[in-house]
Amino acid sequence: MVKPGGDLPRCRYWKAACSLTDIHRMPYFSRLILFLFCLMVLVESRKPKKRRWTGQLETSKPSHLYKKNLDVTKIRKGKPQPLLRVDDHDFTMRPAFGGPAIPVGVDVQVESLDSISEVDMDFTMTLYLRHYWKDERLVFPSTSNKSMTFDGRLVKKIWVPDVFFVHSKRSSIHDTTTDNIMLRVFPDGQVLYSLRITVTAMCNMDFSHFPLDSQTCSLELESYAYTDEDLMLYWKIGDESLKTNEKISLSQFLIQKFHTTSRLAFYSSTGWYNRLYINFTLRRHIFFFLLQTYFPATLMVMLSWVSFWIDHRAVPARVSLGITTVLTMSTIITGVNASMPRVSYIKAVDIYLWVSFVFVFLSVLEYAAVNYLTTVQERKQRKLQEKFPCMCGMLHSRTMMLGGSYSESEANSLAGYPRSHMLTEEERQDKIVVHLALSSESNSSRKKGLLKGQVGLRIFQNTHAIDKYSRLIFPASYIFFNLIYWSVLA
Repeated sequence: MVKPGGDLPRCRYWKAACSLTDIHRMPYFSRLILFLFCLMVLVESRKPKKRRWTGQLETSKPSHLYKKNLDVTKIRKGKPQPLLRVDDHDFTMRPAFGGPAIPVGVDVQVESLDSISEVDMDFTMTLYLRHYWKDERLVFPSTSNKSMTFDGRLVKKIWVPDVFFVHSKRSSIHDTTTDNIMLRVFPDGQVLYSLRITVTAMCNMDFSHFPLDSQTCSLELESYAYTDEDLMLYWKIGDESLKTNEKISLSQFLIQKFHTTSRLAFYSSTGWYNRLYINFTLRRHIFFFLLQTYFPATLMVMLSWVSFWIDHRAVPARVSLGITTVLTMSTIITGVNASMPRVSYIKAVDIYLWVSFVFVFLSVLEYAAVNYLTTVQERKQRKLQEKFPCMCGMLHSRTMMLGGSYSESEANSLAGYPRSHMLTEEERQDKIVVHLALSSESNSSRKKGLLKGQVGLRIFQNTHAIDKYSRLIFPASYIFFNLIYWSVLA
């Protein structure tokens, strides 16, 4: 019922009508307005409703007994707002442009030392290079304070340090299966930028003690464009910034230590730059060169000494042995130098090989001296025989001389005169005495090794004595050289 002075009665539904009792109590004008209003509601309810296309098929309205879960993945959503507002800033400029130098921390993890080349004087290393800095333009809100990780596509849109490798020959970022680049951004703007790189860099090596040498190589990092006034490059946690894989090993070298250093580098045209150094010391394994170089050279020298025990009359044996050892030493020297750079100074291995070559060459010269002195001695004997020919029956002639009886024909033959010469008996006796005295003196000088009273000529007169002394002098000299060589280089 309607209270006096109150509002019109309200219906619970648009299609519902007021009770007849209330209608009869209302004024005529009010009943007309109510009737028109109900008529309009009825007409509007019968009109077809226009439905908005949502990209989904219309389904029947489920009953209250069965309720179907909607697939939210099929509902089209709008473009989410990015947390990193990269497009709102100019990242061609470094962070805090115009202010103090931005500090960029660096740490490195060495994965492997791939190769060391003595010929090219370089080394190849695979490493993980990480940079740390803060960029206020990358700050984003976060309730959990967790970082966001991106791949290499974001690197092209923001500012990153332009670090390069000084004295590098080749370098590359691994790209299998994608570019090995990682970018991690924290809510406060801290950035971690990591790359996996293989670099081949130059290493100045000193081969004066090769193969008993130690080499120190360094990999140098530096900003290419920013001087120390714009970018301060430093090791993030000092020496702990450099980590190495414990399984790193090389075939010819023993890795003694890794360490880091840093200093300023000056360029006359651009200024001062911060430079970081990764230093590592390598010591060469000697056992390989002992097997491939030193032992063969020593055996060739010892083989050349065998000729001292061969008879000097065996010319083919001694000559072929000497030539073989000389050619083998030449091959060893050529093979060692082929695997080494052409340096202008003498290496330790060159000293050993060339001294060994000299010993082998001297053994050949020793036989040449023996053969020459033997030929000279034989020539003197032939001249002596031509001057005082000695015929058969010398011992019998001495017996006859001592006995005092000899025939005329024997006396003439011993004296070197034919039968046609008519000599007196006294002349014949003088000739026989002179010939027997010279023959006796020659035999006694060959037995005792004394000629004309000079003891020093015994070695050159007796060719067997040269080989005898060579058997002692050559090995003793070579052993003494080895003692000095290994004691100095060890």
